[in-house]
Amino acid sequence: MSTRGPDEIDPSNGWEAVAAAFIEHAVQSTIGVTTISAWARSLPPGAAVLDVGCGPGGPRSSALFDAGLRVYGVDASPTLAAAYQRRFPDARVACEPAETSSLFDRSFDGVIAWGLIFLLPAAVQRAVIARVGQAMLPGARFLFTAPAQLCTWDDASTGRPSWSLGADAYKVELVSAGLTVVAEYSDEGENHYFDAAKQH
Repeated sequence: MSTRGPDEIDPSNGWEAVAAAFIEHAVQSTIGVTTISAWARSLPPGAAVLDVGCGPGGPRSSALFDAGLRVYGVDASPTLAAAYQRRFPDARVACEPAETSSLFDRSFDGVIAWGLIFLLPAAVQRAVIARVGQAMLPGARFLFTAPAQLCTWDDASTGRPSWSLGADAYKVELVSAGLTVVAEYSDEGENHYFDAAKQH
């Protein structure tokens, strides 16, 4: 009898099992594109941006390329990572869980995590935020989505639990990682964004 937990067996936290169905939806959804495009345009031309939990790529990811950014993608699902690489052959893509990824062993001008952070257990969320902070250059920006309120729910795609730590807790974790929230946004899909900057 195995003593491993489900996430040790499946580092993608259930996403590999639903990848085929998710791809069809993800490559069509334009929710958040306007918000991400504005954020992407605030970065220096040619900036290196890490897309954590990049999924299969879609209009939100296209916004990064349309802004002239150099994009690096990380996703724990082999199917989703491969789809991203096919859609954006100029991107560098690694099939790795965010919490253990090498993050390409480099630093970035920007990091985005759309629809990822709250899918992870609380301790893993904190670890990912800390790792992202370490991989950011001074002045770099980190944009991620999570509800502002403290709450839990079952993810619509995987059926697995999701957790929001709440705005106050996220701000504490960001400060611990050397980041400060500079703005918060909501998009047409009622997704809440935290936009944080690495302290100089």
